[in-house]
Amino acid sequence: MPFGRSALGSGSGSGGRAMGAGGQRPLSDINVTPLVDVMLVLLVIFIITAPLLASSIRLDLPQTDAGQPNEEPRFVSLVVDAKGAVYLNDEPMDDAQLAARLTQAAADDRNTEVQLRADQTVPYGKVVQLMGIANKAGLSRIGFVTEPPAR
Repeated sequence: MPFGRSALGSGSGSGGRAMGAGGQRPLSDINVTPLVDVMLVLLVIFIITAPLLASSIRLDLPQTDAGQPNEEPRFVSLVVDAKGAVYLNDEPMDDAQLAARLTQAAADDRNTEVQLRADQTVPYGKVVQLMGIANKAGLSRIGFVTEPPAR
């Protein structure tokens, strides 16, 4: 037997095909690249879902009738048209009537919201005056209603 060669690895016809071209042994290592890809995808999925799972704490909360979550929020609609006329829930009002009705609404529920709709041409001073009337009546929640721009 020559130095460094086995009987199977010689260039003769026995086993030359199983050894591959050039007489080298076939590689028996596992290709880990797809395994690493799958593990990285799973790691990203776990990183994203872990905060969602951590916030699901099961509690046995006490029961009370103090605040019902299904109650509709109360609001009054305050409108100022282009001429400066004031309407409360679609009824025309002067400043004294408005103050009385807003005081009544505040007495019924202090969390009543005033939804203020004002025409673009209404002076800023008139809007501030109405906000002051609502604030003096005890209603501090004022929302400005707008329209989205035309496309």
